[in-house]
Amino acid sequence: MRGARMVQKVSSTRGFARVAPHVIPALDRAVHRLTRGKVLLSAHMLPGVVLTSTGARSGQPRRTPLACMPEDGGRRWILVGSNFGRPGHPAWSHNLLAHPEAEISFKGRDVPVTASLLAGEERAAAWQALLAFWPPYAAYQARVEREIRVFRLVRR
Repeated sequence: MRGARMVQKVSSTRGFARVAPHVIPALDRAVHRLTRGKVLLSAHMLPGVVLTSTGARSGQPRRTPLACMPEDGGRRWILVGSNFGRPGHPAWSHNLLAHPEAEISFKGRDVPVTASLLAGEERAAAWQALLAFWPPYAAYQARVEREIRVFRLVRR
């Protein structure tokens, strides 16, 4: 338990927010590729997926390793566009808004999904569950003026 608290504390710092977006996704993509989709390094902190979405402008496939909060026994997933508390929404969230049909790799299995942006009471309920699941999301939200996007992915 002490290790988990330390990870939460470090992950909510500005230094982590500055370095993590460059290091963690690159490591995750490399390890995921080398293990043929079986391992995500960051999944040792939080459950994770590799999202394959369609680029909003390019129309090309885009692979992004992301933390997630599984729901309903792994039939649905919540994704948070926190961008590690940096200004601006992450590119993958723009991609999902433009092209909600996507695919994730979860625990080594490819799963076709449809994404929906949560709003209103549905977003508020998911946000409370997310804060209980990973408290550093509150620090990320406090750093930015924008409302962090929250998506629910549902298996197609």
